[in-house]
Amino acid sequence: MSLKTIIENADTPAGKAFDIFIQVLILISLVSFCVETLPDITNETRYWLYVVEVVTVALFTIEYGLRILVSENRLRFIFSFYGMIDLVAILPFYISTGVDLRTVRVLRLFRVFRIFKIVRYTQAINRFRAAFVEIREEMVLFFIATAMVLFISSVGIYYFEGEVQPDDFGSVFHCMWWAIITLTTVGYGDALPITLGGRIFTGFILMLGLGIVAVPTGLLASALTKTKSD
Repeated sequence: MSLKTIIENADTPAGKAFDIFIQVLILISLVSFCVETLPDITNETRYWLYVVEVVTVALFTIEYGLRILVSENRLRFIFSFYGMIDLVAILPFYISTGVDLRTVRVLRLFRVFRIFKIVRYTQAINRFRAAFVEIREEMVLFFIATAMVLFISSVGIYYFEGEVQPDDFGSVFHCMWWAIITLTTVGYGDALPITLGGRIFTGFILMLGLGIVAVPTGLLASALTKTKSD
């Protein structure tokens, strides 16, 4: 059995074992990352967490190298979705190791992107990916329309509430926060219209918000059904 078959074909026992091993490794890495954030862990615990990080990064690096090695088009793999995820999963460790710069340490935050590595090994998530590809043009059009509605909502509430509530609605940029939480129907309540016109306008925006939530859900559900049937 070739190395390429083990790495890229999960239908074989060896390939399935390889996939399970990488999935477990991803989970160990993410749990280790979460434990690191605990405020009162001992220095010894921190040491062992660092050991876990070094080992997992080393294994991820070997996996990344092997995938490049067995790839028919290596450059295409490097710049593919999975290739970029594999690179982002290991690169922050090498950049920040041995460097005592706070701005560089922030890059370690990107360790959380390792969770996306598990996408490769989950058929259900791959169906989601295929569904998004199926509706990508509709989603682009939807987001453009949403951005237009967001801007119109911000301008509208500014003219209704800007003068009476300058702290919350003092500019169109201030109003964008209100527009976002209203269109998404979150409604934190930190900025509320008090004028009659503002409240009527808000009612229309809330109705639009229901559509904004429903449209992508319907598109995705339809695409998932089609993908599953195929």
